[in-house]
Order: sequence, then C-alpha cells, then structure tokens
Amino acid sequence: MCGICGFTGKVENGEQVLQKMTDIIAHRGPDGAGVYLNDDVALGHRRLSIIDLDLGGQPMFSRDKKLAIVFNGEIYNYKEIRAELEEQGYEFVTNCDTEVLIVGYQAYGTEILKHVRGMFAFALWDGERRQIFAARDFFGIKPFYYAVEDGHLIFGSEIKSILENPLYKKEMNPAALEQYLTFQYSVLPETFFKGVYKLMPGHFMIFKDGQAEIERFWQPDFAMDDSQDLDALVDRIDEVIQDSVKYHMVSDVEVGSFLSSGIDSSFLTASLTKNNQSARTFTVGFGDPKYNEISYAKELCEILGIEHNGKLISEEEFWEVLKKVQWHMDEPLADPAAVALYFVDREARKKVKVVLSGEGADELFGGYNIYHEPISLAGMRKLPQWFLRALAALASAVPFSFKGKNFLIRASKSVEERFIGNAYIFSPKEREKLLKQAPSGVLPSDLTKPFYEKVADLDDTTKMQYIDLNFWLLGDILLKTDKMSMANSLESRVPFLDREVFRVARTIPTRYKVTDTETKFAMRRAANRYVPEAWAKKKKLGFPVPIRVMLKEEKYYRIVREAFTGETAEEFFRTEELVKLLDAHKNGKADTSRKIWTVYMFLLWYEVYFEERCR
Repeated sequence: MCGICGFTGKVENGEQVLQKMTDIIAHRGPDGAGVYLNDDVALGHRRLSIIDLDLGGQPMFSRDKKLAIVFNGEIYNYKEIRAELEEQGYEFVTNCDTEVLIVGYQAYGTEILKHVRGMFAFALWDGERRQIFAARDFFGIKPFYYAVEDGHLIFGSEIKSILENPLYKKEMNPAALEQYLTFQYSVLPETFFKGVYKLMPGHFMIFKDGQAEIERFWQPDFAMDDSQDLDALVDRIDEVIQDSVKYHMVSDVEVGSFLSSGIDSSFLTASLTKNNQSARTFTVGFGDPKYNEISYAKELCEILGIEHNGKLISEEEFWEVLKKVQWHMDEPLADPAAVALYFVDREARKKVKVVLSGEGADELFGGYNIYHEPISLAGMRKLPQWFLRALAALASAVPFSFKGKNFLIRASKSVEERFIGNAYIFSPKEREKLLKQAPSGVLPSDLTKPFYEKVADLDDTTKMQYIDLNFWLLGDILLKTDKMSMANSLESRVPFLDREVFRVARTIPTRYKVTDTETKFAMRRAANRYVPEAWAKKKKLGFPVPIRVMLKEEKYYRIVREAFTGETAEEFFRTEELVKLLDAHKNGKADTSRKIWTVYMFLLWYEVYFEERCR
C-alpha cells in the first residue's frame, strides 16, 4: 500500500513541485520515497513496504526503460500472472507485484486489467506512445484523483497532492455541497475541489496530447440463479471466501484483523486462524455499553485462542482528532464511524502493517437491515397506489410524529423514490431551506436513476444492493477505509471485495440473502462453520458512535453552536436554521444528530482546507 502522484509536461520548478506533491502524502508510505522527472512526465511515490521489501521501490521501470509506473495497492494473483508471462518468454528483475503490471502491459496492453485480481490505482507512463495509462480497481478500494489544467494531467492518491501543484488553482465546488447534505459524502464525480475528479471504479484512462479518454473495463452486475441448492451454495460461498482470505494473506509482513461483534469481521478472523495465521485482532469502543463491542470481540478471541487488543475512546480524544480526520479525508465525510475507524487503525499500526477488514460483505451478500424493507412493506404495497399516496399525503400534513408515520410514507413510494443508499440526511426541501446558494434542481434521485435503470428487471432488495455498490460503498465505506488506514500508515485489505467472491455473490437468489428474520442468510450459514451460532446470527450494529449523546452535552453543544454561528457558516447557510436543528436536539424535541454532524463536518473540512492547514 502506497501513495502515488504526478503530472505530465514541463512545469516551472518541476522537481520541487513533484517533491512537495510526494511529501504531502508521506503518511501513505513512510518506508521510502521515489521520484522520476523528465520533460514529458513527473512521477512520485511513497512506499509502505509489504511485498519484496528490498526490491519493490518505485517508480519502477521496464527493463528497456521505456515504461515507468507508480502503483498503489496489491495484485494478489501476481505470482500466477508472472508464471504465465515467464512461459511466454518475459523476464523479471524483482519479486514484486508492481513489475507484473509493467510486464503485463507489455504483453497485453490495457487488457492486463482483465487478468488481475486485487485492489489498485496506478499510473503507467508509456514513453514510446507518450501517454499515461491509469486505472482504478473494480470496486474503488483504492482512490485516484485527477485534474486537467492547460493540457497537463495532475493526479494523486489524495487530492492534497494536486493542491501542491501550482497549475491547479484551488476553488470549492458548490454543487458538491448541495448533494453532500443529502448523501453525507461527496457523491459527484467532480469533487469538492472544482476541476478535480475521481477516476471511477472499474475505469481506466489514457491521457495523450492533453486529452483524457476514459473507458470502463468492469462493472458489477447481478445474475441470480434461482435453481441453486442452499447447501451447495453455502459450500461455494465458504470455498470462495477461504480462497480470497488466502490471497489476501500474501505478504512479507504480519497480517492482523479488525474484529467487532458482527459476522463479517468474525468470519474473516476465524478464517485467518483456519489458514494457520496467528492473528492479532483490534477493536475500539466507547464507555457506554450501547456503543462498545469490545467484550463480544474479546470473548470470540478467547474461543478461537487468538490475541485481542481493545481500546476505549474517550470523548475528549474523539473531539480532538476531528480536524485531523477531515484533513486526511480530503473531502468532508459525515459518517462518525470514520473517527472511530481512525482510532482502531492507530491501535493496529502499533503492532502490524496489514489488517483484514470486513467491508463489502453487506453489499454483496445482502447484509444491511434496510434490505429487509421490501419484505416489510410488501403488505402495504398491495393496496392501490393512489390510495397509499393519499394516506401518505395526509400523514405528511400532520405536524407531529406518530407510530407508523414514516412507514406509511415510505410504503407509498417506489424503491427508486425512497432509497438512495444507507444515508438520507437532508431532503431537497430541507437543504434548500438551509443553504444560501440557489438550488441546482438536481435531485438525489436524478443521480441514482441511471443505475436503477440498469437493474430495472430485478427485485427491490437487489436494486438496493446495486445502488449501494455504486454509491454508499464507494463514497462512504471505502473512502474512510482507505483514508483512515493510510492516515496511520496501515494497509487495510478487504477480502469480501474480491472479483472471484463477487462471481459467487452475484448469483445468490434474494431468498437466500434476506428472509423474514435474517439478512445475509446464506453467508451466515457459511460463517457458522467457523464461529459460534451466537456470532453467526448476530444482528448488524454498524460501527456505533455516540454523537447523539455527546451533542446533548453542554460542552460539545457550545463547540458546535460556535461553529454554526461563525463566519464560515454565515457564508453557506442560514445560521438561524442551523441553531434550530441544534437546539431541537439538545432539548429532546427531535434526534437531529445526523443532520447536525453533516453540517459540522463540512464546516471543519472547510476550515482545514480553505482557512488553515491542519495535519
């Protein structure tokens, strides 16, 4: 795991610019740094050494020096690809997966992407063609940002590298703020920095003659096989996950594991022990038992006979790192679990360089509790649609809450209308009331519509999975996984987000994903072969963080109120509306903690990137 950056063309003081771009992401790779510069291209790299500790430095070159690459990630099947290439007569100098990309490009061109299994973001300079070939992995595990300025490509693992290049003039993108308020993360391809874009998952770029051409090389799709026998399916799930764990253990350093009380991390941890890996595990929690899974994790470790490391996060240290977290994120993220993740990553880095983490299992195997909603709403949805909508309109007009009000309103809407992912913070009407800027007219459903159209013939639960794969997983889950681990110079690997695992998951019938009583139905049965039933059947909790409680405390209420009435808030928001949200929560009139946190994280991010520099 590393950090990459660079630019094309000749830039004044190019060597110093490249060094600044590389140094600003030193946290991604404290074990070494490398730069390469000529009149056509500049490539920078920070290395966290995991495989081939001695010879894996970058930028790495082809034997004829015509190709140069900077690469972030891991190619887990690099040994198999290398063997195939050696059979074709190609030679290697190192034992590093990076060299497989160079030689693979020589053999297959951009088709090398069809051969690899792993997580990656890379930029390869082809001196003969005078072009950059850049790519990002299948699910978007590794980030790749870029801007095109005056015919120059500027890129990096983190936006902060691009900000160090004088060709780019920093400017905030107001369109990103509007959508962020609804999704709680940066959802547009163009980031919060105007002119800086994300290379999307499963895409590659060819940059030549000042122009970027982008093409999709892979996309997730579902092809459920309803004829599958449950026992045979559970066998397939078990086999492919054990295979993926083995691949994700490829390392020249020790591999640990995160562990909560949930099934995903428990399954991975147990699989590590099955593969004769003496795993260290890591868990964090808060003082309130409702927000603490340490005891569950410790109990499982005692059963499995492995080491457990737990840490309680105090309120003081939680609030102290908020600016640092937003600096590392590059863009505002309002998921409070990101802060908790920062601490568990920090604890893990004290003992290991690599950890396994359970991201992706919910999206692939149907694990989120919200995926049960189509079953819950099925009875109501049998009523005439006009009648349902009339009832919902009446319920919405009632100024107070009552039991079943939200259920009735959601039942009146199609899944395309009601679901944009696991977070829905401010509605378009709410954000219009809050923001000073004029509304763009772009609704959240306008962003999800093209994706819903691709799965129009599938059931509602699978549609929700598909939306989460393309929105929530990318914009929230994987963003915080990468940025918080790299903030602590730790490599986080996600075995569920493997192309081979998805080949099995995509075929699972919905009845084996979500039932009347369970989510991840088939996967839980595979996990039950390795962990006790109490863990295999445990309901998903997420990563509980007590912001609802803390925001009612006078100390933190005052901190947020000061931000909500400050100059930055005045620039973007109607501050009287912000104070109303804050007071309603403190006085117990409504739980507006998620809304408050979404605005507050943006204000902290803006302060860090446009008013000061915080590390």
